[in-house]
Amino acid sequence: MLTYLFEYLEKQYQFPGASLFGFLTFRAALAILFSLGIATIYGKRVILFLQRKQIGETVRDLGLQGQAQKAGTPTMGGLIIIMATLVPVLLFADITNIYVILLIVTTVWMGIIGFVDDYIKIFKKNKEGLKGRFKILGQVVLGLVVGATLYFHPEVTMRDHDTTAINANYEVVNVKGKDVKSTVTTVPFFKNNELDYSSLISWMGEGVASYTWLIFIPIIILIVTAVSNGANLTDGIDGLAAGSSAIIVFTLGIFAWISGNIIFSDYLDVMYIFGAGELLVFITAFVGALVGFLWYNAFPAQVFMGDTGSLTIGGVIAVIAIIIRKELLIPILCGIFFAESLSVMLQVGYFKYTKRKLGEGQRIFLMAPLHHHYQKKGYHESKIVTRFWIIGILLAIVTIVTLKIR
Repeated sequence: MLTYLFEYLEKQYQFPGASLFGFLTFRAALAILFSLGIATIYGKRVILFLQRKQIGETVRDLGLQGQAQKAGTPTMGGLIIIMATLVPVLLFADITNIYVILLIVTTVWMGIIGFVDDYIKIFKKNKEGLKGRFKILGQVVLGLVVGATLYFHPEVTMRDHDTTAINANYEVVNVKGKDVKSTVTTVPFFKNNELDYSSLISWMGEGVASYTWLIFIPIIILIVTAVSNGANLTDGIDGLAAGSSAIIVFTLGIFAWISGNIIFSDYLDVMYIFGAGELLVFITAFVGALVGFLWYNAFPAQVFMGDTGSLTIGGVIAVIAIIIRKELLIPILCGIFFAESLSVMLQVGYFKYTKRKLGEGQRIFLMAPLHHHYQKKGYHESKIVTRFWIIGILLAIVTIVTLKIR
């Protein structure tokens, strides 16, 4: 909103400093400062409000060290993340940008699903919360909306190859190509590192490219569902989900900035996605919100994000990666989420298999998700979280390196 105001002031009155709002990096810097301020200053007020309303975590006895002390800790802290993200975005981002609109919808929609889940757990005294099928349905609906928008919306385009000429001063002097509708995405580590989803159904004969949405949209639904559930499973000990997500989102911000900049995308030979640069404002606001929330969520946590936060985080990460055509990098960049989800699937699958074969279920891990396994082994949760963050940083570096390793 302020962007349009200062744009008007500059045109009509040459207002001093108004032109700064035309710079993406300036607005992104303001977004992260505002989100950090909101999360840290108003976050405390939200925590006190949750305490007054006795919106506390009900902890099941899993035999974990320090678990009993967490009972009664305020939950639904994801509201802090959502508030601290949306306010700067509405102030400093171009809210007519289709990608920003998609992320706002994702944040609100997943926040509502998580809020309902937390509400049922706390006020209805139902530890199971929202039934799994309704969570999945909500994630599927979001995936359907995101997939359909990215496939059919006319503003979702990318620049075809050999599009620009850049002089020695890194100035664009000629734009040869045009923005086209495309279902091409990035495949890491391969020389010709692009995959067109239409090629997956090309074996069906000529003219099938117009039906690519039949495979594109289900893939988007799968990605959104998998990542949001992965983030939800990761939120099990103080600071793990918030810190890991901040690393992931910061990395996606680098990719968004490159993909939305015609000079850098040309230099690195990656897809130029018109309008994707505006994602940087949302991403910096989101990173600021996560770091600000971490101020209160680090061990010993003063507040938990609940499903209100974890489902929202996963949904936003998935949609950003899809928008900038980096969804196939998710298993690497979101390796922590992937490992947590995989540990649960392996544990449940192996338990059911051995129970059917041997009459008694056996386990691979002491407890799943994976972070609980290390708690059972006697590691302090601060050590577990710190080491997971280090692994997350290494995975982020590997992800960034894929820009040049092909």
